Amino acid sequence: MLGDYRITGRRAADISASVERAVAAGALEPGRPLPPMRELAERLGVNPNTVAAAYRTLRERGVIETAGRRGSRVRATPATTGRAFLRVDVPEGVRDVSDGNPDPALLPALAPAFAAAAGRGDREPVLYGHAPVDPELERLARAALEADGVPAGPVAVTSGSLDAMERVLAAHLRPGDAVAVEDPGWGSLLDLVPALGLRPVPVGVDDEGPLPGDVRAALAAGARALIVTDRAQNPTGAAVSAPRARALRSVLAAHPATLLVEDDHGHRIVDLPLCPLAGTTHRWAFVRSAAKAYGPDLRLAVLTGDEVTLDRVRGRQRLGPGWVSLLTQRAVARLWADGAVDPAVVAAAYGRRRDALLGALRQRGVAAHGRSGLNVWVPVPDETGAVARLLGAGWAVAPGARFRVGSAPGLRVTVARLGEEEAGALAAAIAGALDAGPVRSHA
Repeated sequence: MLGDYRITGRRAADISASVERAVAAGALEPGRPLPPMRELAERLGVNPNTVAAAYRTLRERGVIETAGRRGSRVRATPATTGRAFLRVDVPEGVRDVSDGNPDPALLPALAPAFAAAAGRGDREPVLYGHAPVDPELERLARAALEADGVPAGPVAVTSGSLDAMERVLAAHLRPGDAVAVEDPGWGSLLDLVPALGLRPVPVGVDDEGPLPGDVRAALAAGARALIVTDRAQNPTGAAVSAPRARALRSVLAAHPATLLVEDDHGHRIVDLPLCPLAGTTHRWAFVRSAAKAYGPDLRLAVLTGDEVTLDRVRGRQRLGPGWVSLLTQRAVARLWADGAVDPAVVAAAYGRRRDALLGALRQRGVAAHGRSGLNVWVPVPDETGAVARLLGAGWAVAPGARFRVGSAPGLRVTVARLGEEEAGALAAAIAGALDAGPVRSHA
């Protein structure tokens, strides 16, 4: 019995399901210790090995964590519920700058591209056994990757960047392996890693990307993979600079067996050049999503990498969904070929909005970060209090806990739909919510 909740089950699968249901329902809160295995086995009348198997399943699914003699407890952010429970409920009348979405006004019209793709599909219907990647999409993707300095490699198409990352990690790693992740970093990825049974190792981030010293320490301590966001890092807006890329390549060169995964979801919304790390290690993958520039509902990302990695990803994909809709692929290829998004216009629009807020915060003595992309990161001493005070002032921002493993508290503000004329009012509200003068940087 834990509080008013009783773990039940006679088989390992039933015991683990009982715990997982309780975590999802909130009956077992984050941080709550679980009974020692022998104690729970006696209570349930089962062999201790059965409970051990249940706990192992829960660890692999990212629901619980085990800390030696301190026993097992529910993870601070269980993968079962994810970080979604940290979202802010936005009351009516409150301005929402928390959601991370692009500005719909800067997204292209999709109907003409899909109509053209559908017309082609009438002439060339896709049947089982068809090539899983549209040749024109592959050609355009390969040309753009080559222009950005990404090494040549096979091309696959996945249902978004997170799908690509999951497939790459699963292709090489096993439960218990350590993965170096940016901290602060993308909340969905921070959920995915433990959900795969992997162990996240936090790596600090500044405006130029992951800190080389932290990466070196993580790899020296046994991390088998490193995940890097090249541009428009979520939530800090970091972008890997040329000097930082050289430093990171030097670190990776000393650990050539590392699985390197790069995320370039900022493609076509950022005016900073790409400084890729791909090819520094034996096993690597580079992911380029269409979500931010063309629309999240497209659910499409292009993936390239070394031969072994792509062969494993494509082989496993064949045993699941098989392929990403060729209709969608052809529509995205048409959008790319027609220049439906002008990167200079989009990047400039988001840049003006970021700069307006950063400048207004700076005038009020508030340090913040937002080198690229859709978001601004504001370090704060009291995250919960700041979020609540901003809600009271009519602004909904994202709590930094959604994006953190062990880094200092902060707030994420999405500027994608923030009018430049609103920047002063929002900055004043943030400064008032902090009520403590200048805030030190997170890095």
